[in-house]
Amino acid sequence: MSTEAPRVGLLFPGQGAQRPGMGEAWRDCASWDLVPRVSEISGVDIEELLLTADEQTLRRTDLAQLAIFTTSLMAHREASARGVLGEVVCYAGHSLGEYVALTASGALPYEDAVRLVVARGRGMREAAENQSGTMAVLLGAPLESVEEAASTVRAGGPGVWVANINCPGQVVCSGTPEGLERLAELVVAPGVKVVSIPVGGAFHSPLMSPAADDLAKALTDARFAAAHAAVVANVDASAHSGADDWPDLMIRQLTSPVRWEESVRVLIGELGCTRLLELGPGTTLTSLLRRIDRSVSATALNSASAIAALAH
Repeated sequence: MSTEAPRVGLLFPGQGAQRPGMGEAWRDCASWDLVPRVSEISGVDIEELLLTADEQTLRRTDLAQLAIFTTSLMAHREASARGVLGEVVCYAGHSLGEYVALTASGALPYEDAVRLVVARGRGMREAAENQSGTMAVLLGAPLESVEEAASTVRAGGPGVWVANINCPGQVVCSGTPEGLERLAELVVAPGVKVVSIPVGGAFHSPLMSPAADDLAKALTDARFAAAHAAVVANVDASAHSGADDWPDLMIRQLTSPVRWEESVRVLIGELGCTRLLELGPGTTLTSLLRRIDRSVSATALNSASAIAALAH
C-alpha cells in the first residue's frame, strides 16, 4: 500500500534568531562558499559575523539581517543538496526571512536579494537612529483588545501599532517607548504579560517609513522571475507566484504587521502543506507552529547535523 508524499512548506526565520557563533554549524559544509560571495556583494565580513561577532554586534539591525539571511540560505542549499526537502509546494519567511523565501523559491537571484537586504537593513537602522522606538511582545492578550488599546493610545498622541501577529496569544507591538508604556497599562489583565524586546527600533510600524526610500532604489535593479513557486507574503497572508507583486509587497512590509499566524494557516489550509520545515538559526517558527496547528509535522533544520539526521 503506497502512502502519499507529504506536501512540504519551507519557513525561514527573521531578526531575533541570531546568536554568537551561529555559523559554526555550517562552516564545514559545501554551502559555506556562500559566505565569501555574500561578503563581496555586501561589503561586510560575513565570516566574522557568523563565527566571532558578539551579541551586541549581532543586535545591530543591518548586521543581524545579513547574518540570518546568509545562515538561512546556507541551510536551504545544504538541505537541497542532501535531498531531504521532499515535495516543496510553497515558501514563507518571517519579516527578513521573506527575502530568503523569495531566493529559495526561484523568485529572486541571491545576489539581488543580498543587495536588497543591505538596503533594507541600512534604511531600518537609520530610521531607528532618527526616531526613538522599540518593541514588546504581549502574551495572553486577544488581538482585538490589543488593536483597540493601540488605537486609544494613538488617539492620545504617542505612536504604537501591532507589528507581528505570531500565533494565538502572542502579539508583538512597535512604537515609541511612551506609547508602549501606555499600551501595557491599558491591556493589563489576569493572564496577560508584556515583555520588552531588546531592539533599537519600532519595526513593522509607520516609524520605519524613511527606510522605504533606500529599499525602493534597490528594488529598481532587482531581477524578479516572471513566475516562481508560491511564496506567502507577510503583509497580506496570500500566496504570490509572479514578479509584479513583490516590489510593492516588500515596501509595504517595512511598515505593516507581519501576519504570521494567517500565513501559516494559508500554507496548511489553502496550499495543503502537511509538513513544514524551518531552515535557519534557532527554532522560533517551529515553536510558533505548534501553537497554531499541532496536526502538522514541524522540524527545525538549524544545523548540518540536523539535516544529516533527517537524511538518515
